[in-house]
Amino acid sequence: MEWIIGCWVLIGLVIGWYWLKEKKKLEKSGVPKGSLGWPFIGETLDFISCGYSSKPVSFMDKRKSLYGKVFKTNILGTPIIVSTDTEVNKVVLLNQGNNFIPAYPKSVRDLFGKNSILHTNGSPHKRMHALILGFLRSPPLKARVTKVFEDSVKLSLATWKDNNPIYIQNESKKLTFDVLVNTLTSVGPGENLNFLRSDFQEFIKGLICLPINLPGTRFYKSLKAKERLMKRVMAILEERKESMNFKDEKAPINDAVDLLLRDSSESSEKQSLPLDSISGNIIEMMIPGDETMVTAMTLAVKFLSDSPVALQKLVEENMELKKRKTDSGEDYAWSEYMSLQFTQNVISETLRMANIINGVWRKALKDVEIKGYSIPQGWCVLASFISVHMNEDNYENPYQFNPWRWEKMEATVNNNFFTPFGGGQRLCPGLEYSRLQLSIFLHHLVTTYRWVAQQDEIVYFPTVKMKRKLPITVTSINTTP
Repeated sequence: MEWIIGCWVLIGLVIGWYWLKEKKKLEKSGVPKGSLGWPFIGETLDFISCGYSSKPVSFMDKRKSLYGKVFKTNILGTPIIVSTDTEVNKVVLLNQGNNFIPAYPKSVRDLFGKNSILHTNGSPHKRMHALILGFLRSPPLKARVTKVFEDSVKLSLATWKDNNPIYIQNESKKLTFDVLVNTLTSVGPGENLNFLRSDFQEFIKGLICLPINLPGTRFYKSLKAKERLMKRVMAILEERKESMNFKDEKAPINDAVDLLLRDSSESSEKQSLPLDSISGNIIEMMIPGDETMVTAMTLAVKFLSDSPVALQKLVEENMELKKRKTDSGEDYAWSEYMSLQFTQNVISETLRMANIINGVWRKALKDVEIKGYSIPQGWCVLASFISVHMNEDNYENPYQFNPWRWEKMEATVNNNFFTPFGGGQRLCPGLEYSRLQLSIFLHHLVTTYRWVAQQDEIVYFPTVKMKRKLPITVTSINTTP
């Protein structure tokens, strides 16, 4: 028994010695001030506990007060430099000179694979980003999405019953994923869509977990789900490739499958993507339909429920549009949804407060100096968006839901203080697509029902969610002229 205790003591001493040695090495490397916390664990426990609190930004705020706007820490097993400074974040995001590359946890890297859009850099990434951006911004796609999403929202709302609990987080997920998959692959309701949805939800559960690939573990199950997803999407690609006439330049591009297949056929052999890479890209583009869009819709309802004055203003604006369309008998145009100014302010404020993407991770390819801060080669940098969005120096009363602030801050939507979709070369190409869907959802919701939300809490870790999926009870609005 004594020798076992002795072994554990020896192991502890070795670990402690190694940790102190590495800590001194890191402190001499010129990185910003901060604490690396406990061996291996670092400051992860504090980071996670703040994520389960009402103010997850308190982790950053505490260290910012001690060490300044840029500091070092150790979270999720990684020594990292955190920036809460808008100017430093801008330099990291713009990445002029290609000083930084994306850096994600091992679970994300392994699940997405080496050909992931997240890992692509340089000209291949620029090309893919421009291709997807042009597609998602195209007026024909916006018109199609408007019609498909409108129909889906109306069908969903029609199933809601007065005085019965409706779980907004669940309802949003049904809407967004199905429409996004249709946009990407043209797969409609049916068995194939059900399998895609089921496998995708199993796959995405493993993005933030310990990457232990053993039967029964969360990571293993997610890898298996990814394999099934790849096979299903590959089957769609192969079938479409056989039927497409790539020589007909005027043939319409109906979805992302058409877009990527045509681009691959027109590219040189060196630049063209194999089908498995295209399949992986399609799967990655499904993420907003299961995560970010769902959360944005849910939290918009949450914030409006807590802000009756803002909700009333939103109702008035949308009722006015509905009356015009009812009187004219015309269909809605996507531009009409996007022109609802207060609705857009509500969306901006929701995105600012929700912080669905609370920051991005980058890795320095060489020593970088920004505003007097040294970022050594090989170090990861977390550009914190939540710290900027919830900073009272940037936003007056940042914890107050105030859509009216955007009437005075129109330019802020495009500057360093507002980055819900990231920024720089990797700005999310689906930002307009997302705003359009949010506008459609809010319009039909507030012109169809009044509601009362039950008590619920926001959980910020591992991703932003409502603890009880935001249950509400609805009452139909009689809008008959």
